[in-house]
Amino acid sequence: MPEEELFRRLEAELSADSSELLEPTTEVINLGKARAARSAKPEAGTDEPAPNEADEPRPRLVDQRTPAHAGPGLIDRIKNSKRMDVIPAWAKSASEFKDAMKWLAGHVWHSIAFHAVRVPFLYVPKLVWRSPRGVANTLGQITRWVSDAESEPLRRAEARREDTDRYLKLSRQRDRRAVWRGMLLTFAMPFVAAAALYLAFGTSFGAQLLALALAVLGFGVKGAPADAPLATRAVIKTEVQKLTSDIVVKAMASIGIGQITSAVAKGGDGIKFVAPITREGPGWRADIDLPLGVTVADVADRRARLASGLRRPLGCVWPEADPTEHEGRLILWVGDRDLSKTGYVKWQLASARRHDIFKGAPFGIDPRGRNQVVPLIQHNVLIGSLPGQGKTASVRVIASAAALDASVELWLHENKGTGDLDALKCVSHRFVSGIDDDSIRYAADSLRLLREEVMRRAAAMKKLPRDLCPDKRITREIANKRSLKLWPLLAVFDECQNLFAHPEYGKQAGEDAEFVIKLGRALGVILVLATQRPDKDSLPTGVSGNVSIRFCLRVAGQVENDMILGTSAYKNGTRATAFRPEGDAGNGYLVGATALPTVVRTAYLDDPATDAIAQRALALRKAEHTLSGIALGEEGETPAGPSYDLLADVAAVVPVSEERVWNERIASRLAELRPEVYGGWKGENVTSALKPHGIRTTGVAGMTDDGARTTRRGIVRADLTNAIAERDGTRDAA
Repeated sequence: MPEEELFRRLEAELSADSSELLEPTTEVINLGKARAARSAKPEAGTDEPAPNEADEPRPRLVDQRTPAHAGPGLIDRIKNSKRMDVIPAWAKSASEFKDAMKWLAGHVWHSIAFHAVRVPFLYVPKLVWRSPRGVANTLGQITRWVSDAESEPLRRAEARREDTDRYLKLSRQRDRRAVWRGMLLTFAMPFVAAAALYLAFGTSFGAQLLALALAVLGFGVKGAPADAPLATRAVIKTEVQKLTSDIVVKAMASIGIGQITSAVAKGGDGIKFVAPITREGPGWRADIDLPLGVTVADVADRRARLASGLRRPLGCVWPEADPTEHEGRLILWVGDRDLSKTGYVKWQLASARRHDIFKGAPFGIDPRGRNQVVPLIQHNVLIGSLPGQGKTASVRVIASAAALDASVELWLHENKGTGDLDALKCVSHRFVSGIDDDSIRYAADSLRLLREEVMRRAAAMKKLPRDLCPDKRITREIANKRSLKLWPLLAVFDECQNLFAHPEYGKQAGEDAEFVIKLGRALGVILVLATQRPDKDSLPTGVSGNVSIRFCLRVAGQVENDMILGTSAYKNGTRATAFRPEGDAGNGYLVGATALPTVVRTAYLDDPATDAIAQRALALRKAEHTLSGIALGEEGETPAGPSYDLLADVAAVVPVSEERVWNERIASRLAELRPEVYGGWKGENVTSALKPHGIRTTGVAGMTDDGARTTRRGIVRADLTNAIAERDGTRDAA
C-alpha cells in the first residue's frame, strides 16, 4: 500500500542518516502535507513524473530534539523540594503544645483514678478469689515440669510409628530429666518450708502482710482465666479504619469523574499518590495528583459521594486544594470523628488577661484541629447564616478578642434586642441593643460618625512623617501613641439587615458603610457585619462586594451563599448549603483569612464566659486609662430607648392568680402583646432581660400542653411586683 511504502521510506532515511537528526532545527513533520503528497503521487504505469524526494519535508522527532541539559537540574530540583517539619506544628505552637500536654495529663490522671477506685472493691476480691486456682495451677506446672510432661506427645508419636530406637532414646532422656528435676525439687523443698515457717512465726506483722499480699497477687494473676483479665479498661478506644490507597482509589472511582472511573475500570488507579498516606492531627492525610483536566473543585463538588465511598460520615471527609501546587493537587483529609461531634470549642483567650489585636482574633478550629485566626487590622468582616446557626456567637468571639486589647475602641450595635452583647457594654465607646426605630437610628448615626472619623483619620495620617508611617497604615507603634488618636476602632453591627433595610435610615446607612469599608481599613477602622438575610435589599452590594473576610455558616441556597462568600463561590465548591441544620451549628466557611476557603468550627462563649472576659477587659482598660463613651457613663450618647416598660409588660401578661410561670410562656405572651418588640423572643431572652432588674429565675413546676408534668426555668410573680415597687419607690405596688 502507498501508506506503508511512505513509512518504510521514512524509516530507511532515519536509520541511514541518523546524524542529521542531531542537527539543531525547528522543522517538524507536517502529517497533513505528507498525506497530501502521498495522495498526489502517480500510480504505477502512468507517465507523470514522481515528485522529487529531496523536496519532501524531512520528519523531525520533537521529543528527541530536547537538549540533554533542558529542565531543572539536580540542585534546582532539590531546592524546589518540600521539606517536612523537623518538629511537628503542634509542638512549635505554645498553645497547641499546652493543650496536648494538658490532655495527656488528664488522660493519665483519669486512668490512675479509674483503677485506684477499683483496687479495694474489685481487683483485690478478684485476686483473693482466684488465688486457690493459682496455687493449683502452680503445683500442676511444677509436677509437669518434674515429670517432663512436655515430651510426652513425642514419645507417643514414636510409639505409634513403632520406631523402637527413637522411643527408647526419648524414654531414657525423659528418665534422666525426671531424676535430675526430682532431686532439684527435693533439695529446694526444705528451703521453701523454712522460708514459710520464718514468715509465719519469725517476722513482724507488716512483713507477713506484705508477703501475704505478694502471694495473693502472684497466685491471683496465675489463676486468672485467659478470657477474663483482672483490670477493666479505663478508656475504650474508638477503632477507626486506617485510610489506605486501595480504599481511596475505590472511593475516588465511585464519585462519577469519568477520567478516574475509566482508568480504574482498565486496571489502573486513575489517581497518583505523591506522598505516603500519613497521620495528621486526628485523622489521615493523602496527597493526590488528579488526572489531567480534573480539579479539586470537581472532587469537592462530590464530597457527599466521596464520603459514601470511604464509608465515613460527611463531617469526616474534607477534600482541599494545595495552594503551593497546581490545580490538580488534592489534599484529602479524613478525620477520625465528625467535626460536628467535637462539642464546644474552647476559645484560646478564654483565660487570657490581654491580647494584641494586630495578631488577629482567635476564631476556632478547622477539621484537622488546627487553630484558625481572623486578621482584623486592614480588614472588614462579613458573617452570615440562617437563624440559630451560630452567627451571633461568632460575632461575640471577635468582639471579645478586641475587648482584651486596651487600645481598641469598641462600637457595638446589636439590632436584635436580645442582649447577646450586653456583657461587653462596660468596655464600649458606643453601644445599643434593640430593634426599635431609636436603636436603628443610633446605629445609623454611628455609621455617619464612622464616616467622619475616617475622613479625620485620613487627614491625620497625611500629616504623619514618613519615618513614623512609611506605608500610611495604622501600626502597633502608631496605635500606642494615644495623642494621635489613631488607635484601632472596631464597630460591630449584628443583624445589620434591620439597619440597611430600614425605610428611613437604611439607604444612607448603606452609603456610609460602603464608604467606611472602602477607605477605613488602612486607617484602623474595622467593620464587622452580621446578617441572617443576605439579599440585595438587606445587604447593599457595595458593602458585600468590598468586604475582605467572609464567614458563612449554613445558608438556604446558592444566592445567599454567593452573597456572603462572593460571586462564583458556590460554583467553585465552597458551599455552606452542605452544612446540616442540626449538629453543624457553629461550622462555616472562612474565606479571606487563609490562602483557600477553610471550614472552621467557631469557639463558643456563653454569657458567663463573656462576662468574665469583659470584666478582665474592664480592669485592663481602667489600668491603662483607655475607657471612653458609654464605658465612662456618658449615657447621653445612648438612644432614648423604647417607649414600652418591660416590667409592666411582663406584669400585664402574668395574671395575679399565676404565682409562678415559665419564662418560655412569658416570651410567647410578650410576642403576642408587642410583636414588633418581642417577636422571636425565647425563654432565655426573658431571663437575660429581667436579670438587670434583680429578678432571678428558678425551677417552676407545671403542666405542658400535652398534660405532662415537668419543671422548667421560670419566675415568681412576687419577685416581679417587688422589683416594680422598688423601681417606682413605693412598696404599695407589691
